[in-house]
Amino acid sequence: MAVGSSPLGAVVMDDAEGFIAGLKISLQQLEDLRVTGRCDHLLFDIIAIAVLATFCGADEWAEIEDFGRAREDWLKTFLELPHGIPSDDTFRRVLSRLDRTQFAAGLFSWLQAIADVHQQRNIAIDGKTLRRSGRSTTNLKPLHLVTAFASQNSLVLGQVACHEKSNEITAIPELLKLLNTQKATVTIDAMGCQKEIAAQILQQKGHFVLGLKGNQPTLQADLQVLFDEAAERDFAGVSTFSTHEQGHGREEERIVHAIPIPKDHPQRQVWTDLNTLVAVTSRRVQQGQEHWETRFSISSHGAKAKPLAEAIRSHWSIENSQHHILDVAFGEDSRRQSDRDGAANLAAIRRLVLSVLRQEKSRKAGAKRKRFTCALDLSYLTTVLNTLPERKPI
Repeated sequence: MAVGSSPLGAVVMDDAEGFIAGLKISLQQLEDLRVTGRCDHLLFDIIAIAVLATFCGADEWAEIEDFGRAREDWLKTFLELPHGIPSDDTFRRVLSRLDRTQFAAGLFSWLQAIADVHQQRNIAIDGKTLRRSGRSTTNLKPLHLVTAFASQNSLVLGQVACHEKSNEITAIPELLKLLNTQKATVTIDAMGCQKEIAAQILQQKGHFVLGLKGNQPTLQADLQVLFDEAAERDFAGVSTFSTHEQGHGREEERIVHAIPIPKDHPQRQVWTDLNTLVAVTSRRVQQGQEHWETRFSISSHGAKAKPLAEAIRSHWSIENSQHHILDVAFGEDSRRQSDRDGAANLAAIRRLVLSVLRQEKSRKAGAKRKRFTCALDLSYLTTVLNTLPERKPI
């Protein structure tokens, strides 16, 4: 069997066996909740087909079955399939019974290992609602997912599901427990600006950059005074970094000030390692209209504007590099899977697939087109699968 080198430097095979072996290692702790002795299909076979089908454009249970039947001969070269391809109902029932937290933790452990090797420095945590996963007739609210994203390599590192956006405050600590944040900068929007979350990141030997809005009114008011005092001095002695962009009929300038928070500041008594106020002032000109806005963040980093500006800017890559593509290339917002665990588990598979697709650099194409090519061409599908380095046994 021929071998070669992947873009990440690992030796890989020309078929899917390397990916399947890595997936099996990642999920080896996953509990099968089905009744022993009454199952026609192996749990791993079901998951592997669902993952491979998602690479090839399948987004619904029936489409996963269609993929399996169309590619059954190929799948039999590395899966056991003792009773052939499961039905769409079997895929739905089995994936809906898997514990969503355990499944996501196993699935993303491989990507976390890659991020650790590459020493990912910025981890963006943000939430996304699966808008069609709710049911108004039963008052079932749409499922909300909180995701950790390594912005440098576009790798999803973890996922925790909750019932709605307001539950992010409790979901974020659970997600942080699944991550290696040592020496990393964790960025979260204002929803995550909580003393306990900041303390947890520091306890896990990371740094934080947290958006600051009205949910922390006393902190915001106190730091507004600090900003105003620095502005009165024309930001003398304050580290500053600016960018200017122009295109698509819009001009935007950003000025970032990193203002050190004095050691005797009262807020430092309640916020551990509250070292820097980051103020991002943006000037946007579009269709002849000029708009100004200043947004605050707090950070445990020292007051150096450029790296803080880069961390804040990279945080928003989760919107363009993940959330937008999940809706455009995977139709995530249109999916009507209302079962909580089933919807969360399929969402985790989509995030794994998107992360892998973004590692494949030989084709300059978007995720939707790459998925279509995977469906048409098994050789390209195996090329995509083999972009991940070999997974070592745990």
